[in-house]
Amino acid sequence: MATNAQDLSPKEIVAELDRWVVGQGKAKRAVAIALRNRWRRQKVSEDLRDDILPKNIVMIGPTGVGKTEIARRLARLAGAPFVKVEASKFTEVGYVGRDVDSMIRDLVEAAVKLVKEEETEKLRERAREAAEEKILDALGFGSGLGMGFRSAVARVRGEGEGEGTAAGGSRDKARAQLRAGTLDDDPVEVEVQEKAAMPAMPFMGPGMEDMAQGLQDMMQSLGNNPIVSMLGGGAKKRKRRMKVKEALDVLTQEEASRMVDMERVVREALDRAQNAGIVFIDEIDKIAGREGGQGPDVSRGGVQRDLLPIVEGSNVSTKYGPVKTDHVLFIAAGAFHVVKPSDLIPELQGRFPIRVELEPLSREDLVRILKEPRSSLVRQYTALLATEGVDVQFRDEAIEEVARIAAEVNERMENIGARRLHTVMERLLDELSFDADGLRGQRIVVDAAYVRTRLEGVAADEDLSRYIL
Repeated sequence: MATNAQDLSPKEIVAELDRWVVGQGKAKRAVAIALRNRWRRQKVSEDLRDDILPKNIVMIGPTGVGKTEIARRLARLAGAPFVKVEASKFTEVGYVGRDVDSMIRDLVEAAVKLVKEEETEKLRERAREAAEEKILDALGFGSGLGMGFRSAVARVRGEGEGEGTAAGGSRDKARAQLRAGTLDDDPVEVEVQEKAAMPAMPFMGPGMEDMAQGLQDMMQSLGNNPIVSMLGGGAKKRKRRMKVKEALDVLTQEEASRMVDMERVVREALDRAQNAGIVFIDEIDKIAGREGGQGPDVSRGGVQRDLLPIVEGSNVSTKYGPVKTDHVLFIAAGAFHVVKPSDLIPELQGRFPIRVELEPLSREDLVRILKEPRSSLVRQYTALLATEGVDVQFRDEAIEEVARIAAEVNERMENIGARRLHTVMERLLDELSFDADGLRGQRIVVDAAYVRTRLEGVAADEDLSRYIL
């Protein structure tokens, strides 16, 4: 996006979210205000800045109405590190639960990856130039200091008079050809860094993934140490034969990674994780259970108590350094069919002061979901079948009919929101997808009659069980 997300007003943030998620205006307003408040916080005086904490949000609504998508698109819009966790996974190993701190470690990893990608992109042009030089060397064109194999052959043959008689001139011509793409399919043998695979560690149980990752990083840092490399240890390089185009991409990535200042990346990533990170805790209703309950309520209460200090604000140790969670934005979500938000322990309720109810999707919403978003299902299926040379055209009446059937099935059975559209669309295009390779060059018009023929009986009670997720 050309516009800096930090400069977007709440109205503009909602407008951007509208391009991807249909409806749910209240939820969009809440997250837009939360994002804008982060920008406002950076503008206030330093003595007040630390005391302005994010207002965490809990989204209440049935599955398939856009809770996760709103949070994910918001993070992408803001260029913020984002991590999604399922609250129920922390109950898997009993009362103590999995290491709840892992969500913050995952957030920092996401921040490092995000910042590293940004830095790599900035250095891509320089890295590509360095990769080009390596490719030209591998192809046998001499550098400015001498004459490469191809340059020498050209001179013996008497080719390339004038500029071409010099090794540098021949190399310049080859560089121009390389940039023009005329050498893309030529084979070349280049040295690439071999990625050492971390051996499996069966003795490491749940919650010890960070230790395994730390060992892997330690081995990699040893491999990058020049002294270790001189002694014959560390990361190995091996020769690989590939096409010039592929080799250029691989070497460009290697050169960019080598140029990136990882210390600066880590500093920026830690700052971004602490001040702009977004943690989306899904299925929070699955851990709702009061203290003193029986059976699984004990485990749920334990997970809530473990979550509380993270959401309140605490220091979490990561391999990159300590991270404060005071200004991380937490967005929780749950259907709350069986329990209520008030069933969470009071201290945790107090840390999610903004509650937003999302509306179930109507038939009109389903029509808009099929047509309006940039990644709508209709566009997805049309593009997929176009790869086989099949031109599929959906009429508006067909989209209306698909939405009607999906809404009807949602009403009669479990309401799974927009996810029902996946079930119905797969059934609608099942035969076409299967036979697409034999329909190359044909145009298929999907109208209301086609939909009714293909989906006949889907919404009938006696056949429902065959099409339910």
